[in-house]
Amino acid sequence: MIDAGDFLDAGLAAGVDFFTGVPCSFLTPLINGAIGDERLAYVAAASEGEAVAIASGAWLAGHSTAVICQNSGLGNAVNPVTSLNYPFRIPTLMVVTWRAGPGLKDEPQHELMGRITPGLLDLMEVPHRPFPANKDAVGPAIAEALAEMDKTGRPFAFIMEKGDVSNDSADDMPPPPARARGEISDLCELDGLTTRYATMETLLGDISDETAIIATTGKCGRELFTIADRPQHLYQVGSMGCASAMGLGVALNVERPVVVLDGDGAALMKMGAMATIGAYAPDNLIHIVLDNGTYDSTGGQPTVSNSVDFAGVAADCGYAAGIRCDSPAGFAKALAAAKGHGGPSLIHMRVLPGSMTDLGRPTVSPADVALRFKDFLSP
Repeated sequence: MIDAGDFLDAGLAAGVDFFTGVPCSFLTPLINGAIGDERLAYVAAASEGEAVAIASGAWLAGHSTAVICQNSGLGNAVNPVTSLNYPFRIPTLMVVTWRAGPGLKDEPQHELMGRITPGLLDLMEVPHRPFPANKDAVGPAIAEALAEMDKTGRPFAFIMEKGDVSNDSADDMPPPPARARGEISDLCELDGLTTRYATMETLLGDISDETAIIATTGKCGRELFTIADRPQHLYQVGSMGCASAMGLGVALNVERPVVVLDGDGAALMKMGAMATIGAYAPDNLIHIVLDNGTYDSTGGQPTVSNSVDFAGVAADCGYAAGIRCDSPAGFAKALAAAKGHGGPSLIHMRVLPGSMTDLGRPTVSPADVALRFKDFLSP
């Protein structure tokens, strides 16, 4: 058994300074220790998959990161680990607890995951080893993990069993400050919609070259690449719903403006990320939901966005502003307004379904996209 500080200190000495995750009772001392350590950053994610995306953004912004979660939550993280970290070669140190591990009687919901945790990591091609439960083993174990991540560019996991870390830790962890409801503006003109492509052209013509842009998976990223391929663009592939969480991880760790281009289907998939963004409130983040009411990349099946007020949700979550618009002129006004608010802003822009014919795909590999984006973000 070790103290939480033994692990956190050794990790920090090796450069691991950014933590995010979702609690498990096994993790209480580690999470509380990270929250209470002023040398470290800890972001409380709404889901494990969101945490993986937040850590990916922090890595792009120059940090060595760790994601900590229960093994039941590993199932939630499968998608971003396999379709974000894997293709983009983004490493993160994972600490995964082993509920219902060998010889441990646990709740029924942990039974199956307890049996398959190591095998699931193997299937995801995530190297793993037991959590270092001896103080002398912590430094070498972290060094081993970081060396493996340097070699592969992918995550490495420690599997933590009950009792690996002492429960001596602070009991009361203050939450992020409560945020007031943001301002809501309605700039809708109800006079005919424009396209996602034209909206992104307007965006690129109205932002500085210092702005980082993260585009959600599917035709959004493909159209952005077609309009202009630049180092400050990151085109997500897979990991649907993770663009906003990645944008949060970036925005919390850079001073430059950050824009997330989301789709209605993607935003709906991980709406919990909006609560996390509102709570941590980076004032350099603009979140744009391009809402065409369909899953455009998979054949145009309808989403449920007609009954969702994304701007209102964002304002209720603590964004400084939620702005509705549905025309080129309204979008230009919304963008100007978003730049003037002291906190994250969300622009809900309704657009036409469909895309340009014979739409191409990015010709730059995801790994190269990530590396050049990381270089762009570096001071």
